[in-house]
Amino acid sequence: MIIQMEFEWALYLIASYLVGCIMTGFLVAKLIKGVDLRLLGSGNIGARNAGRVLGPSGFVLTLAGDILKAAAVVWAGIQFQFPPYIQLLGFLAVIIGHLYPIFLRFHGGKGVASFIGGMIVFHPISAVLVAAAFLLFYGIKRSLTVAGLFAFALTPFFYWLFEKQWLETLLLIPISFLVVYVQKEDIKERIKITE
Repeated sequence: MIIQMEFEWALYLIASYLVGCIMTGFLVAKLIKGVDLRLLGSGNIGARNAGRVLGPSGFVLTLAGDILKAAAVVWAGIQFQFPPYIQLLGFLAVIIGHLYPIFLRFHGGKGVASFIGGMIVFHPISAVLVAAAFLLFYGIKRSLTVAGLFAFALTPFFYWLFEKQWLETLLLIPISFLVVYVQKEDIKERIKITE
């Protein structure tokens, strides 16, 4: 029984990574205009660049796809009645897949939409607090990047406030850190602008 559970968990984590590797922006750009999004605009395959290159429809489709894939992974973990820490490992795997997709030579997106999608399903209250923190920081700094980074960094703290579960809280730290870390170039650019 234990071996079967571990096998199921391993399959779930592998599947979660592979789902993360489905790059919505790349696929949408190919389907709508037959172009490689990595070669246009900022070169990023996220929703913002998809919107810049493909228009509003590209933005909406990419955003929805990136949100839904992480949400689907966490939802599947809940439906299979996996423990919360396994759901979070699946969440981490889908984020890693999005950031470092094997099908695109490990050059993916920035994970913001997928992070939001996973949190909405895993812990909606924390997701709401992250959104509120984002709006607060944006009102103060007037920067989407800075506001998002501060809000995401607070996610483990928000979760702990309500659940007091240390293992799950600790697992949320690398998930949040990864999403913050891949924004490092945006952070550097923002610092240059403010200097």
